[in-house]
Amino acid sequence: MLCCFYFIQMASNDHSTTTPFPMPPMHYINQYTDDNIKRGRAPKPPPPIRDSYMMFGAPFRADDQIIRPLESQNLPRLYPHNYDHKRELKKLNFSILVNFLDLLDILIKAPDSQRRGEKIEDLTLLFIHMHHLINEFRPHQARETLRVMLEVQKRQRLDTVDRFQKHFNHVQKMLQTSLASLPDDSALDTKLSIITNLGAVDDFRQVIKQEPNDEEEDEEEEDVESATLDQMMCDIVDALN
Repeated sequence: MLCCFYFIQMASNDHSTTTPFPMPPMHYINQYTDDNIKRGRAPKPPPPIRDSYMMFGAPFRADDQIIRPLESQNLPRLYPHNYDHKRELKKLNFSILVNFLDLLDILIKAPDSQRRGEKIEDLTLLFIHMHHLINEFRPHQARETLRVMLEVQKRQRLDTVDRFQKHFNHVQKMLQTSLASLPDDSALDTKLSIITNLGAVDDFRQVIKQEPNDEEEDEEEEDVESATLDQMMCDIVDALN
């Protein structure tokens, strides 16, 4: 527990001096207001760095390689220039295990011995070499990550195209079914002629129905005239008597 507390305290002290992602200066942030941005008063971004700079508490140069060689960091190289990453990583892993067991043996038998510091330095150097070999895979990892992202985007777009094609085919079938259910032009002309003929027949029937009504009206008028004449004759006969 004391050891864990010691490491936590050391980490907190380091964090107070150097943070992995420090905040930008507040006087620089306050100048990027909405009003300043609209009026073009916001300060321009700083120019690119062309010489040395500090990052994570370590000095860097702008012309440094992405993965700096071990010699530039004043570290001895434990493996040759032409090497197999997989083989060297296995060798380093085995060396770390052996040196860690040696360190445990020293801590048990002679914790105040000078060899303890030497073993810690050896372990530090081995971990730096292993970390360096792993970092050399970063460009390959970036390329593979980009390739996988492009493959995922390609697969998503192909799936979208397939779904669109399915919906397009379904709509085409619906349109073809609707067009097939519509009658032909000849059938429409026949139906129109039948409807026209039926309309003429109905008109003829109405004329026929109207003619008897006219005859009945004439007969009613003749009956009224005859009744009037009969009444006049009756009145003359009565007057003579």
